[in-house]
Amino acid sequence: MNGNDETDLEYALRGKAWKVYWFLLKTGGPVGVREVQRSLHFSSPSIAFHHLEQLRELGLVEKQEIGGHYVLVGQVKIGVLRHFVKLGKLLFPRYFFYALFSTLFYIFYIAVLFTGFSRDNLFIISFGAIVCAIFWYEAYRVWTMRPF
Repeated sequence: MNGNDETDLEYALRGKAWKVYWFLLKTGGPVGVREVQRSLHFSSPSIAFHHLEQLRELGLVEKQEIGGHYVLVGQVKIGVLRHFVKLGKLLFPRYFFYALFSTLFYIFYIAVLFTGFSRDNLFIISFGAIVCAIFWYEAYRVWTMRPF
């Protein structure tokens, strides 16, 4: 996907269409119009239908012949999605894994390797706490950027 296509897609995926795409990404399976309407608290099924059809025209979803459910067929990494990793049906900010990894090693250092309050150990403790705090802050900040 070149830069111009990506810009057009980012423009098309905004507002309620973005919320519908996010919902489909999280669900991972076929969804119906009413399910989207109820889950996203749209006032009518026609709003959900409009946005699902918009995603179909963009080539991101397909409508099943039997049942009329919509299935996500294309995933794009645009906007805030660049900062998320999908594991099963869950979406995590990439910084979450950095924060978890650094925090576990920080705790391991304090619990097992910490020998006393020397200048070196105080530096390591201070530096580790700052790194963990920055990663947790960034994970939280990216988490709050999700559509809902």
